[in-house]
Amino acid sequence: MSMLTPPGMGGQYRITGDRYPRMRRPRRRGKLVALSVASAAVLGVGGWGTLQLIDVFTGGDSASAVGTKAACATKATPATAPRAFPVPGTITVNVLNATTKGGLAQKTADELKKRGFRIGEVANATKEYDKKVKGTGVLIGPATALDTSLPVLGTQLAGAERRTDPARKGAEIDLVIGDAFSELTKKADADRALTALAAPEPTPASKKNC
Repeated sequence: MSMLTPPGMGGQYRITGDRYPRMRRPRRRGKLVALSVASAAVLGVGGWGTLQLIDVFTGGDSASAVGTKAACATKATPATAPRAFPVPGTITVNVLNATTKGGLAQKTADELKKRGFRIGEVANATKEYDKKVKGTGVLIGPATALDTSLPVLGTQLAGAERRTDPARKGAEIDLVIGDAFSELTKKADADRALTALAAPEPTPASKKNC
C-alpha cells in the first residue's frame, strides 16, 4: 500500500505510484468569452436605442432630413416658357394726338418708325378721345391684339392704358397721345422691356416649411 493511501481505503480508491497528482485551477476562458459576448450585445442594444431616440427627436434619418431641407431651399419655380410675340416690323400703328399740343403725333410716329414699327395714319384723335385722355396715352386694338401686338407697343410707352375694340377689323392698332405724354420710353429701356416680354425670368423660389 502506498503511503498516500489513507488507512482503510484500498481497492479502486488506492493511489499507487511515486508521483503526486497536480492540482490545476479551473480554466476561466469560457467565462471570459461569455462576458465579451454579453458586453458586445449590451453595446449594440445601447447604440440601436440611441439611434431610435435621434430619429424620434429629429423626425427621421438626419442625412435624409438635411438633403430634403437643402432641396426645399434651392428649389425654384421654373421660368415661364417663352411666348411668340410679333416683331415691331409686323405691327402697324396709327398715331393720334388727343392733346392741344401740335406736332406730337408726327414726332411720335417718326420715333416709332426708327424703332422698327410700321406707321399708318398720323392725325388728331377722334371726337371720342379728343382732349379726354388724361394719362400718357391709350393703346387700342382688336380683341386679338390684347396678348400680341398691344403688349409689344406697350413697351414703347410705359403706363399707357390698353383697350380692345371687338368691332374693329384688321390688325392695326392706335396710339392715342394723352395730356401726360412728354415722350416715348427711352429706347434702351424699351428694348429691355421688349426682351423681357419675349423671355420672362424665372419666378423667385417660394419659402416652404420643410
